[in-house]
Amino acid sequence: MIGIDEAGRGAWAGPLVAAAVLLKRPLAGLADSKRLTPLKREQLYARIHRAGRVGLGVVEPGELDRIGLAASLARVMNEALAQLSPLGETIIVDGPIDYIRSSNSSALIRADDTVEAVMAASIIAKVERDRMMMALDKQWPDYGFGRHKGYGTAAHREAIVSLGPCGLHRYSFRPLSELVA
Repeated sequence: MIGIDEAGRGAWAGPLVAAAVLLKRPLAGLADSKRLTPLKREQLYARIHRAGRVGLGVVEPGELDRIGLAASLARVMNEALAQLSPLGETIIVDGPIDYIRSSNSSALIRADDTVEAVMAASIIAKVERDRMMMALDKQWPDYGFGRHKGYGTAAHREAIVSLGPCGLHRYSFRPLSELVA
């Protein structure tokens, strides 16, 4: 079974990242990435890579603004899946919409709480995106991307109001669309 999940869907800044994971064996300790500490996610990240195959998809903020969130989700998920060259495996996408749209794929709400391969994909996507945001924090240190990872926080909003948006921001997302109007 292949599990697919994304990270960064609701962020105001940074890339949208999806992971597809095909586990070759069960792994203890898996859970939705949001329920794990950063240290535990990093530990599981390494174990997932040893226990299976991983594909990644990334859409940058400018592209996301241009094509929209739904098309971006479809793009990153299909890009991640394509790296695994699936041969008839069942594919489970976390959430209400099956962006893969294949005869062997289906969407399952809260799959990141119940399906091991999706839990693993959740962890991989989150760790990859967090690492990207930590690296980008060095280019734009005044925005605090290393702390909030581009998500909507009071500190992030204050930075946008004070500094204006930067090249990492998603102009089609609120509050950016309201602040730059």
